[in-house]
Amino acid sequence: MRLPLARPHSRLFLVGDRSADWSIADDVRRLAETARRLGIRLGPSRLGPHVDGQAVFYASQFVLLADGERWPRSRLGVAYLHGRPGTPGFPEFDRCFETLRRRHEELDRVQVSHAAMHELVLETGIDPAKVRRIPIGVDTAEFAPGPRTRAALGVPEQAFAVGSLLKDGVGWGDGLEPKAIKGPDVLLRALELLKPRVPELLVLLTGPARGFVKAGLERLGIPYRHLAVKRDDLPRVYRALDVCLVASRQEGGPKAVLESMASGVPLVTTRVGQAAELVRNGENGFVVDVEDAEGLAGWVERIHGGIDLGPLREAARRTAEANSYEALTPRWHELLEGFVALP
Repeated sequence: MRLPLARPHSRLFLVGDRSADWSIADDVRRLAETARRLGIRLGPSRLGPHVDGQAVFYASQFVLLADGERWPRSRLGVAYLHGRPGTPGFPEFDRCFETLRRRHEELDRVQVSHAAMHELVLETGIDPAKVRRIPIGVDTAEFAPGPRTRAALGVPEQAFAVGSLLKDGVGWGDGLEPKAIKGPDVLLRALELLKPRVPELLVLLTGPARGFVKAGLERLGIPYRHLAVKRDDLPRVYRALDVCLVASRQEGGPKAVLESMASGVPLVTTRVGQAAELVRNGENGFVVDVEDAEGLAGWVERIHGGIDLGPLREAARRTAEANSYEALTPRWHELLEGFVALP
């Protein structure tokens, strides 16, 4: 499809996935805001897969690289944020990597969010100049320390609230089948260890497809709340937490890393994705090796015990501010320059 009267590569089309209100949809919205700050003209997202002669950026490699072979005849960019080939149970990771290996000359830009994925993408033989490392940012105005929100969310004040704020089930239904790369089994092991150590433990869940974790918590007798909130409501959820817990095996972000840091909530995470580069253990958060349920539980227990978190919260906020969407705008300018017309 040709746009009438549109100069070549004068408009940027951002393509998301099928999720109406979760992570990739949020990425598209944030990148659109960044593009507008840079004075870039945007085209309708729905036309992205069909438009010719423009600039089309896919916010997920699984849309461009794993689904089908027909690509728009435009300059093409893609976010390749996670998915190691050879991961059991995830053949789409292999398909994406193989497609990138075969067709990288047809791509103009690839965004990666951390060093491990940067190295993986370069293994395809792609021109390194096409690959730019830009973290998944955070809105530090929305995610910020503020008054407690427990009463509004129905969370008892006396509870020690541990938050798990990601999607860790397969698909968009109940999520009874676990998504192994998100570590829901590791999460449950850590919480099981915490149960006798933290009598007032309460787990707060958000996100779709959390059925596996909910069933596990019920089996273990650990109280929880699954808050039916949209992404716009997440800042209120963070202000109800005592700690944010991430137990993943692979990640592009996760977004919870910078969101919790920005919100003043201590983060306990496995060494995955951006966390491996952004979290300095004991300084701005707490990080353990992948699969280390005991390590995760140990740091949460220490936080519950009352360690001084003031300096950690200040350092975490500085990390978040250095990786805000506004702070990352110059890096997006570098990626988009020569890809789409800039003023």
